[in-house]
Amino acid sequence: MPETESAPWEYTLYIPNDVRAVTVSRRTLRLILTMHGLIRLVDVAELLAAELVSNAVRHTKGPAALRVRWVAGVLRIGAWDADPEPPEPPGKLEEITEAEEGRGLALVRACAEVWGWQPLAREGNRGKFVWCELAAA
Repeated sequence: MPETESAPWEYTLYIPNDVRAVTVSRRTLRLILTMHGLIRLVDVAELLAAELVSNAVRHTKGPAALRVRWVAGVLRIGAWDADPEPPEPPGKLEEITEAEEGRGLALVRACAEVWGWQPLAREGNRGKFVWCELAAA
């Protein structure tokens, strides 16, 4: 295992409420993972990040952020947005394959080891953080 895989790290990319931020987030994530020797996680991680950031941008009005963290062989990908409302619970992927919307969190649930969300209130800022994890193995 390359040394870069063992050392913990974290990045945060603050993004505007703009649909182009999804592409910027995906490309930034690809670069981060490649530079840390985690290219084998890129395809799934990009899909998960795109879904989380897309939800943050499409369903809220304020700024958002992509946070990527590597600790002890686990990659955590999360999106923050300023809306404190919880995300809609994901449906079962096999039940919504024909739907044009509402598949994002179902894909996250299907592809990640675990996912969740938490409300945030810090220094007067409100919002939520929706996250998922991928193991390196």
